[in-house]
Amino acid sequence: MKKLTILSGAGISAESGIKTFRDGDGLWENHNVTDVASPEGWRKDRALVLEFYNQRRRQLHEVQPNDAHKRLADLEKYFEVQIITQNIDDLHERAGSTHILHIHGELFKSCSCNDKSLIYEQKDDINIGDKAEDGAQLRPFIVWFGEDVPLYQTAREIVKESDILLVIGTSLQVYPAAGLIHDIKDDCLLIVINPNETGFGYGQRAVVMKETATQGMKLLFDKLVNLA
Repeated sequence: MKKLTILSGAGISAESGIKTFRDGDGLWENHNVTDVASPEGWRKDRALVLEFYNQRRRQLHEVQPNDAHKRLADLEKYFEVQIITQNIDDLHERAGSTHILHIHGELFKSCSCNDKSLIYEQKDDINIGDKAEDGAQLRPFIVWFGEDVPLYQTAREIVKESDILLVIGTSLQVYPAAGLIHDIKDDCLLIVINPNETGFGYGQRAVVMKETATQGMKLLFDKLVNLA
């Protein structure tokens, strides 16, 4: 089976009703991103950060995977599929995809603020005073701006072995994830689905579809299957 790697971003989840911070000129649900998604914000106001992600977690319980998520899951019938997602939601999982690497963390998990290897399932709110087994405050299991991306090297190795790389719902503006595009093989087919102008350096290499994730997958699905 050919190896199909999907690199997904906020655009695919937006069609399920999940907002992205790029919708509001650097604001994420009316918050400055650095206040709620950085180590500095955590040190400044833990209660604010926890409540921000508690609200995101509650919202995630209320939304559903869309047709793009479902079509990506269906591709597992035809390809060896690996999804690398910048999204912290579980919509790929709920749609039926089975191989997903969350390089920016997962909203339904928490971890010790002193040791990110102490990880817990977290479907409900995290409150001040909720502690990990090491006695430290629990925090969202999210890679914040300014933190290392521990799964990045794993993602690079996956991309290097891909026969097809499908970039969907992301303009690849956030590093290091944006650098993954440069790890593909010379004969790897690169397909980009994104309605907006994208600035990453694929040159003439990519097949570009200026569509939303759902519309793009509707148009692309059968063509991809024919390549299997």
